[in-house]
Formats: sequence, structure tokens, C-alpha cells
Amino acid sequence: MLFPEYRARRLRANNAFRKMICETTLTVNDLILPLFTINGKNVKNPIESMPGHFQLSMDNLKKTAREAYDLGIPAVMIFGIPDSKDALGTQAYAQNGVVQRAVKELKNALPDLAVLTDVCLCQYTDHGHCGMVEKNIIDNDSSLDLLARIAISHARAGADMVAPSDMMDGRVAEIREGLDDNGFSQVPIMSYAVKYCSAFYGPFRSAANSAPKFGDRRTYQMDPGNALEAIREATMDVEEGADIIMVKPALSYLDIICRLKDEIDLPIAAYSVSGEYAMIKAAEKMGWIDGTKVMMETLTSIKRAGADMILTYSALDAARLLNT
Repeated sequence: MLFPEYRARRLRANNAFRKMICETTLTVNDLILPLFTINGKNVKNPIESMPGHFQLSMDNLKKTAREAYDLGIPAVMIFGIPDSKDALGTQAYAQNGVVQRAVKELKNALPDLAVLTDVCLCQYTDHGHCGMVEKNIIDNDSSLDLLARIAISHARAGADMVAPSDMMDGRVAEIREGLDDNGFSQVPIMSYAVKYCSAFYGPFRSAANSAPKFGDRRTYQMDPGNALEAIREATMDVEEGADIIMVKPALSYLDIICRLKDEIDLPIAAYSVSGEYAMIKAAEKMGWIDGTKVMMETLTSIKRAGADMILTYSALDAARLLNT
């Protein structure tokens, strides 16, 4: 089709036609809101690098979750900030741990809101790594039992879905077996299967107090230049029993989301991470961009690439806009 026989602008000039031919539609149902919870009462600690987000005590966590639910956001993801840390991350799987209590509170207050939980050790270990450490080396296999313990404790508290973010080999199979053996075969696993060693995580690590005390996470997170490795990681987690495959971060890895959508026969989640959120907020504050439009364009691009659901710190703002 060539001009002048074909005129693409014919269908762009009319707003009704633009809506009718829209190929990608972002909806509130696509959104998952990450939340940070901490012990105490009436606590709302601002996260400086993530304007509009806070470390929330249970009372304020429920208020924010209620706001999300009232806006039609179907799910929240809970990250916990414990009072104490140790080498084994024992607060991560404690019966009365901060996440476990948060899940119980949220499910009692908002039974129809899906509560997802992050399964990892980094926030709970005194070394800040996502697995057990032996002589400054991450011990993959000794970490698996602890990760399964975390997932089971979350399921016992009432979590609707568990999401292992540690990137230890074999952890999906270990978690699936642990859940099934303990009567939680109905609890799905959202695997952070494709998690890159990214510079975009900085604000999150500050918010969750989870920066590693030595080294970095390159030995278990993927190098940014790798794509075939993403397929291998995702395929392995599918075979181990994952129900949803996640790509993290989202914006710099739209090509990976697209490839996985073509090659993996499971729903694809994408995590628009803290650094992506912070960049938009910082540029908006400086007056360099229209933050609202950039937010929506970014989220739409993630959906267009093939994501079935998007974890985003912009969920509340996006939902308010989508509901107008």
C-alpha cells in the first residue's frame, strides 16, 4: 500500500476511529502494586528516591491496599523490612514475621484482593545476599530449603501467590514440592525467572534495606547483554513448575518480554522497577517531561511487548487515570 492510494492519517484524524483501531489497551487489571511493610504503628517512612512510596506499618499498609482495591487494582506484592537480621535470614520464614502478619491482616481486611509475596532472603540476612553465604560465596543448594520454608510460611499466612526473586538454581522445583507437600498445591508460583543484574534496582535496595554488604549479585543475576540465557532460565522454571514467568527490569528488556511471549506458553509478568519509576519522577520534578504521559507511554510499551501483568510503583497513579 502506497500513498496516495493509502492514507494512514484517515484513521488517525477521528478520535472514535483511533479508539477502534487501538492495538494495545492498558487496563487497571494489568497492574500489580508493590508495597513495603515494616513493624510498628502509624509508621509511614518516606522513601526519598521513590516519591509517593513509603515503608508502611500494618495500619497504613491496609489503607494503601484499600486504596488500590477501590481503584480496581487486582493485586499487591508485599516486601518486608524486618526488625533484625541474621546469617540465616530467620525472620523471612518466622511464623509471626513482618510479611506473614501483613498477609494475614490484608486477607482479613480485603479478602478479594490478591496478595502476592516476594520470596527472597536479601532483606533478612545480615550479609544482604539472596542466598546462603559460605566463605563469601553464595551456596546455591543450601539456600533452597530456606527459600521453600519462606514460601510455605507465606502460604500458611494466606498468600494467594508466591514469587521467588532470588535466582537460585532449582528453587522453583523446591518451592513447588514444599507447597504441594504441605497442602498448598493451589498456590501458584510467579518466578522471577529472568532477572538481570541491573543498575535500576538502586532505589529499591534503599527502600528495603537490602543492599549486599560485600560484592554484588552477578553470580546469580543475569548479564544485561544476554538473551538466549533468558530463554534457558525461563524454560527451566517452566519445567520446574512455575505458573507465571517474570522479566525484571521491564523497560530495558522489552525485547526479552517479546521473545518470551513467543516462546513460553505461560503468562508473562514484567516488573517496572524502582529505577524506572525514579527516573520519571526526577525528570518530572525538573520540568523536563510530562511525567503522567511518560508513565502511561512506558506502561503501554511494556504491555505492547507482551506482558500480561505489570508490577509497577505507578500503579495507583495509572489506575486513577485509567478510571477517569
